[in-house]
Amino acid sequence: MAFNIVLLEPEIPANTGNIGRTCVATGTRLHLIEPLGFRLGEKELRRAGLDYWPRLDVTIYSNFEDFLLRNPGAKLYMATTKAKKVYSQVSFEPDCYLMFGSEGRGIPEELLLARQETAIRIPMLGDNRSLNLSNAAAIVLYEALRQQGFAQMKLEGSLTKYRWK
Repeated sequence: MAFNIVLLEPEIPANTGNIGRTCVATGTRLHLIEPLGFRLGEKELRRAGLDYWPRLDVTIYSNFEDFLLRNPGAKLYMATTKAKKVYSQVSFEPDCYLMFGSEGRGIPEELLLARQETAIRIPMLGDNRSLNLSNAAAIVLYEALRQQGFAQMKLEGSLTKYRWK
């Protein structure tokens, strides 16, 4: 059982690197839909992903249609500030796809209109435009993981090497 994060035309390499690092830490697959606003070898991407990037399960698609063709029947949740349903009101299925749009444009309206029933949002105060992409992806992913009982994840830590004063 693994979740999937889909980034539609991401623009900022540091966000994609941070999301890639989160994916490695959670056993989540990352799907990148072109065009990307950066080259995959950029130092900002490597810096944000650190040594995690080579361990990342990542697939790149030429466009959204290519993504749909290669993932037939994918249960796709689209994160947008325009959705009526809050992400915590959804029961995420194992192997579902959590999709996030580009930092500057989000997910195009025509894609959202075709999938309104699976559009989700993260509540925010007032007139805030949106959250940082990597933060939004982590919030929704960790809710999906929580719903699955954090299956196969380390749930206990050890503080024995730290001295608390």
